[in-house]
Amino acid sequence: MHTQFITTAAGDRLAVIPEAEYQRLIEALEDRADAEAVREFNARLAAGDEELMPAEFANRIIDGESKIKVWREFRAMSARQLAEKAGISASFLSQIESGERDGSFETIKKIAAALTISVDDLA
Repeated sequence: MHTQFITTAAGDRLAVIPEAEYQRLIEALEDRADAEAVREFNARLAAGDEELMPAEFANRIIDGESKIKVWREFRAMSARQLAEKAGISASFLSQIESGERDGSFETIKKIAAALTISVDDLA
């Protein structure tokens, strides 16, 4: 690698390197940041602060299926169990899951708490 040093009129000393070397350094920094993010996630996962969802369930959410229904089934809960735990009627839960009705923010908070997920997971 050929490095050239220049001094600006303000007295700052700058290093000039070939663009290919600059790109290699940027990629190495991005790889390092990615590796650190993976380490942090694995630590949160080991501590129980994160969880993994199988692709089968994640794909259903991606495909537009009701997030509440997918999370409920991922948690192996019946609609009646979730409704009871959230303090709402099973018919109201069914209407929310089917898109017939929107739940209030308070209702969604109760459902999220019953599923042990954040409201953001249902957004």
